[in-house]
Amino acid sequence: MLTLHGFAYSNYHNIVKHALMHKGIPFTEHVVYPNTPELLAVNPTGKAPAMTTEQGTHLSESSVLVDYLEDAYPQVPLYPADVEARARVRQLMKVSELYLDLPARRLLPGVLRKVQLDDAVKEEVRAVLERGTRSLNALASFSPYVLGEELSLADIYLRYALAIPKMVGPDILGWDVREEVDGLEDWARLMADSDISRKIDADMQANTEDFMAYIAQLPG
Repeated sequence: MLTLHGFAYSNYHNIVKHALMHKGIPFTEHVVYPNTPELLAVNPTGKAPAMTTEQGTHLSESSVLVDYLEDAYPQVPLYPADVEARARVRQLMKVSELYLDLPARRLLPGVLRKVQLDDAVKEEVRAVLERGTRSLNALASFSPYVLGEELSLADIYLRYALAIPKMVGPDILGWDVREEVDGLEDWARLMADSDISRKIDADMQANTEDFMAYIAQLPG
């Protein structure tokens, strides 16, 4: 059986977890935090998530993990068959990561550790987030899913890529990315209204106290 290493508060962990659950793949979760000996044993970068395959291979990086699941367990696909449509899904996954999740992470210390952030950093982050929302308005159809009638990895990536912008934007920037994208709120409600999403959200909530304790003991 597959093992997913990571923790429920991690949005990248939840991307892979959502894909596993949607595809109906049996797996176990190994709760482990970044840069601990347990995680370093399966991922030399010390990052979550990582995955151990049924063959015992250790893999990391969420995009690698979901692509592995598509190749190894193709019965319930999360990529379309058409090569052009598949490229569009990957494009939106990359936009979600590079222009929504990653820039917003620069503001996490202001929320999780109450660090004072320079205005220049806030301006830089907002500029990149605006590029992300502009791209979503241009690329996404939300009809009802991000790129059409079928749920794909673009939907899963975007749902969890928005987690940190939703957390830091209103508090740190006084600005909410969700208000900038036509159709995003209706889509978000659709995505939340599933047994898989409810399970992942509940697990994330249950992990909050333990994760915050981990954050509190980090140096600096």
